[in-house]
Amino acid sequence: MGASHSRVLHRSLRETPPRAVGGDGVWLIAEDGRRILDGSGGAAVSCLGHQHPRVIEAIARQASKLAYAHTGFFSSEPAEELAERLVGDEPGGLAYAYLVSGGSEAIEASIKLARQYFLERGQPQRQRFIARRQSYHGNTLGALAAGGNAWRREPYAPLLSSAFSHVTPAFAYHEKRDDESEAGFVARLAAELEAEFQRLGPDTVAAFIAEPVVGATSGCVPPPEGYFRAVREICNRHGALLILDEVMCGMGRTGTLHAWEQEGIAPDIQAIAKGLGGGYQPIGAMLARAEIIDTIRQGSGAFQHGHTYLAHPLACAAALEVQRIIDEEKLLERVKDLGSTLERRLTERFGNHRHVGDIRGRGLFQAIELVADRASRAPFDPALKLNQRIKAAAFERGLACYPAGGTVDGRSGDHVLLAPPYIATTDDIDMIVDRLGAAVDSVLKTVGH
Repeated sequence: MGASHSRVLHRSLRETPPRAVGGDGVWLIAEDGRRILDGSGGAAVSCLGHQHPRVIEAIARQASKLAYAHTGFFSSEPAEELAERLVGDEPGGLAYAYLVSGGSEAIEASIKLARQYFLERGQPQRQRFIARRQSYHGNTLGALAAGGNAWRREPYAPLLSSAFSHVTPAFAYHEKRDDESEAGFVARLAAELEAEFQRLGPDTVAAFIAEPVVGATSGCVPPPEGYFRAVREICNRHGALLILDEVMCGMGRTGTLHAWEQEGIAPDIQAIAKGLGGGYQPIGAMLARAEIIDTIRQGSGAFQHGHTYLAHPLACAAALEVQRIIDEEKLLERVKDLGSTLERRLTERFGNHRHVGDIRGRGLFQAIELVADRASRAPFDPALKLNQRIKAAAFERGLACYPAGGTVDGRSGDHVLLAPPYIATTDDIDMIVDRLGAAVDSVLKTVGH
């Protein structure tokens, strides 16, 4: 079969991507023998890099015992152990784990759980969800409706639920006014959220949904100081739930196991995936507070939702081993240290770059935003497809990174997201930044800047 006849529906229907045939730590190996440095862990997935021997062994061990049993009939040892590891000590009050196959599924479960909780509490009028523009919560219809990525939403807009509305993102680089302090910016965002509750009717809102550090749509945007404390207070006052989407920024990526730990608050429901299993098996999870689950247990007695591959034993065994390794090898400390190194190197390389307007992120979750003009923060013309060109130029130089467009409003704006594996070395970080720098500069030359 020629490359033009691939039967796989690839992301691009015009070209078949190169085949990966192997992995080795921070490297991916292509069919032609090229070694590609995985500078973004795919989409912030491969937190332990590729082919980690302990994880491969854990999967093999589980496969030799039990690959699959439907949760309608059985539980399994890896599922019980993984849930115990995630919520056994009830972090931030989260006490139960619902184990699914990915981030979008975790978000769908979160939305449904919030709705069912209020039904069983005798508040059926709570059927509205507030989220933010320039956010991303997944690609299934419920998750897509929750998200604020204009480009991804557009074709499916007629199918998306009107139960979701969107407020201004906590995106200081674009949304904070020049004459506004950080505290003033937070106060304005809080007032807008309060106004949205009032517009909808405070007792009709089930939940506010947000990414603690925004991922792919805006590029590693950390919240301003005090923002999530203000949000938590508003949700509490109106009896709404706070759902935090940590699919991308969670499970150690920002230097703490949960990104919300750095905000001084905790969610009622949380979605995790990506770094949970490190890409070794498809897995995600919804974590929920005891009170929510207890309400349903004492009510109808069952969460009215489900999937075929819930708590898949192989996936749970892989994720369990990934989490054990992060713990035993003290990789959260390493993420903090390497994160500082990455931030410093990016600042050295791009801090005075005339077309890099912002360098931002937390831990091993960092991005640069490209601008045509630094003073006005004006983006490049989207027709230039700058982010796609940078992705290609970086790949030619042996670097896989995660550029995206529509950073500002879903149409214009370009950023490059980096999310190296937690096992990376300072030499790997240097190489990522060097190769990215060369790619950015070469692309800017071709567009005449």
